[in-house]
Amino acid sequence: MKYPGLLERFLKYVRVDTQSDPRSDTIPSTEKQKELGRMLVEELRKMGLEAEMDEYGYVYSSLPANTPSKYKIGLIAHMDTSPDVSGANVNPRVWENYDGKDIVLNEGVVIKVDENPDLRVKKGETIITSDGTTLLGADDKAGIAEIITAVEYLLSHPEIPHPEIKIAFTPDEEIGRGTVKFDLERFGADFAYTVDGGALGEIEDETFCADSGKLVIKGINVHPGYAKGKLVNAIKIASEVVARLPKFTLSPETTEGKEGYLHPTDIRGNVEKAEVDFIFRAFEVEELKEIEALLGKILDVVRADYPRAEVSLEIKEQYRNMKYKLQEEPRVVDLAIRAAREVGIEPRRTSIRGGTDGAMLSYRGLLTPNLFTGGHNFHSRQEWISLQDMEKAVDLLVKLMELWSKEK
Repeated sequence: MKYPGLLERFLKYVRVDTQSDPRSDTIPSTEKQKELGRMLVEELRKMGLEAEMDEYGYVYSSLPANTPSKYKIGLIAHMDTSPDVSGANVNPRVWENYDGKDIVLNEGVVIKVDENPDLRVKKGETIITSDGTTLLGADDKAGIAEIITAVEYLLSHPEIPHPEIKIAFTPDEEIGRGTVKFDLERFGADFAYTVDGGALGEIEDETFCADSGKLVIKGINVHPGYAKGKLVNAIKIASEVVARLPKFTLSPETTEGKEGYLHPTDIRGNVEKAEVDFIFRAFEVEELKEIEALLGKILDVVRADYPRAEVSLEIKEQYRNMKYKLQEEPRVVDLAIRAAREVGIEPRRTSIRGGTDGAMLSYRGLLTPNLFTGGHNFHSRQEWISLQDMEKAVDLLVKLMELWSKEK
């Protein structure tokens, strides 16, 4: 095996519970993310690198250049896992010499080949999953493992030229806060890559434009026995708003490719007050605003039907399509595509139906496309990854650093 420590490293990381919390106001949103951060700092220091974690849970490190190089290149991955599925007590399972059939994790959770076409070409490889009671955490602990393994490989192969490599591991990416306290000056890279993508060969240079929305409905609560003509039920109004959303279009479950959507993600409350959280997604800002306007029209109808209720919607910008920025310096993506080809990977330049830390960093001046990790079915109990694809991700990173060392 070219990278003997890769699997062990990955399995160690996924066992650490780093789930982030969108309802927390702290940075990081959960202190347990720092447990992995401290582990990574110790590991990097043992490799001979300077490394530290700041008060917000961001890990920074650097590998000095071994040849005169014009640019400093960053590699970034995030430590947290999705709040959607438990990341506690992850019990990873390693399926060596995969037989090409459905993978039964437990009685209720099966990774079906028919629903995972990429599995068809993984027969004979080593597949890693959870035991089906939690997510796996390849998003993005695979990226962390691949970055550290690539750095370790470069340290042990000084004949391979590389520029100064800036390394960062961030908290809270899954809740859209991965760059809130990211210190660009401290990081010090000219260009960077997040290693947070999916299937083998994917190089993502385009993301959604994204906003979030919080709908607040204030009703009037009265004893139900004497409520006629007085009570205004916020729960019913919130339910009516959701019921009026498009049923067969503009939702995650009915869209694909470049289609945007409007998605209620949480609903909570009581008779007196109810709240609904939304996310809005589209690849173009103009379409994003049209989707938000559609919800506004629904709220106008509801306000007319319930004039005694208070109905308010606050929309906040989350991130914008990073392609607008990456077009300013095509080399950042072009070199990644070239590196993939040089190590025998067929690159697939794709758009991500989501966002990355790189989208926000690109708008802060650090152009940061996204590279594949090899993972599949992120945020679910059916998450899986091929060890061979992880090795190819390391191959890509090593070659990419070599190519950047020669750029003038």
